[in-house]
Amino acid sequence: MAGLHTTSYGESGPRVVFCHGLFGQGKNWTSVAKALAPDHRVLLVDMPHHGRSPWQDRFDYLDVADEVAALLSADDPVALIGHSMGGKAAMVLTLRHPELVERLCVVDISPVDYHGLSEFGRYIDAMQGLDLAALTRRDEADAALVEAVPNPTVRGFLLQNLRREGDGWAWQPNLDVLGRDLPVLGGWPEDALAGTAPYDGPVLWVAGQTSSYVQDEYAAAMERWFPRVRKVTVKGAGHWVHSEQPAVFLEVLKRFLA
Repeated sequence: MAGLHTTSYGESGPRVVFCHGLFGQGKNWTSVAKALAPDHRVLLVDMPHHGRSPWQDRFDYLDVADEVAALLSADDPVALIGHSMGGKAAMVLTLRHPELVERLCVVDISPVDYHGLSEFGRYIDAMQGLDLAALTRRDEADAALVEAVPNPTVRGFLLQNLRREGDGWAWQPNLDVLGRDLPVLGGWPEDALAGTAPYDGPVLWVAGQTSSYVQDEYAAAMERWFPRVRKVTVKGAGHWVHSEQPAVFLEVLKRFLA
């Protein structure tokens, strides 16, 4: 099977790898990658079921983590950055393959089971309900999603996944599997990680001030798996911290990488 699709920036320095969240693509991190490129080798990953990477018949965090791990080498351990779904995958990868990760940055997600992701379920229903055959322009898709996805920022983010395919349109993410396996996406593979040692490298936990994905009661789980964790809360940011407060996020990340 073909490997994951990746894009690289930078020629020298420590290696930094980005894992995007649900409905994202590696290219969502392009501006951050370009800012880091003078001093780092940056790799942007299209996660499984997303972008130009292959689809499987199910979503499983251990499989996803191991697919990303296949891109890495113990001879060249990386700073691994993951947001949302990508943050959970990055945590699982780090716990399963600590020799591959020199440091870890987890963006607005926790190692807990959120018991469903109802807002994302609504997004998938809306995307699947779009009549792609009737579309002639991208702005028609935007208009069709307004009722289900009123937030223009979120809508624009989702529509980045709509691509031209021949004379028509297609969604890049594997909506059928992601929709069916949302409970897995919202979960945390606690049982599968039983007996796994905590990760003893440095960990930065970045939270959006108005997001509900990082709560005080989740700190115990984070500290159990990642005892050297340090938390930073970004004011004026929700779940998509890096796009809502890009300058602040970049400064926080640069300090951690230094």
